[in-house]
Amino acid sequence: MVDFSNYKFHPSSLGKIMTPGRSKKDLFGETCKKHLLECWINETYGRKKEFTNKYLEKGIAQEEESITLYSLVTNTFYKKNKETIQNDYLIGTPDLYEGESILQATKIKDIKTSWDIFTFFGVFHQPIKKDYEWQLQGYMSMTTAKEAGLVYCLVDTPEKHIADAKRKLSWALGLIDPDIDPEYQEGCLQIERNMIFEDIPKEERWVEFKMERDEEKIHQAQEKIKLCRTFLNEMNVWKNVKELKPEKDEADN
Repeated sequence: MVDFSNYKFHPSSLGKIMTPGRSKKDLFGETCKKHLLECWINETYGRKKEFTNKYLEKGIAQEEESITLYSLVTNTFYKKNKETIQNDYLIGTPDLYEGESILQATKIKDIKTSWDIFTFFGVFHQPIKKDYEWQLQGYMSMTTAKEAGLVYCLVDTPEKHIADAKRKLSWALGLIDPDIDPEYQEGCLQIERNMIFEDIPKEERWVEFKMERDEEKIHQAQEKIKLCRTFLNEMNVWKNVKELKPEKDEADN
């Protein structure tokens, strides 16, 4: 039986566990419960729920290119941080930092690689997602950083995804020999234009949202983590047979 009394969460999961319940009596929102169940299964049975998509794949593949872009436009050399840090509540690996060391950082930076130009400019007039806000507060709580930056970069899409898009276009058009089809050729040019951004100045392909350390939020997160640990330990004593409680009809709510 796994003891979760000292279980440490990743800062990227704080947004999930901080979701409130439907009422004041319900300490855990459905998103929180779902994530805790995944944590419990992972630790108890060694199974990890895999999640990936083209957006995540590009973010991983092009992270170094985004860091290079950010370094160039800010005239500051940044190197991908590979040191995992932790405190009593969290464990994780911040992307970038400023300062003598990651633990003594003055600033923490998190890099997000946008899928395309539409998603990139789409963040300009939107509030920072709660998940990212909690993630940055979590990273700061593990260091001495007083400020964090959420950095969005627009860089070229990996060739793999460009080739996939062209292949799907060929299938959609039902072509036997797509290389001689004018509609396919025109479509490929548009695909490349939508996925390659070298013609756009570097200075127009990044944006940074800054955030200050919030000790109140950090305290809230730590208190919620304590409750989540108790919840996880209670999962260990679940009975095999439980009373069936049917869902309420919407009219009963």
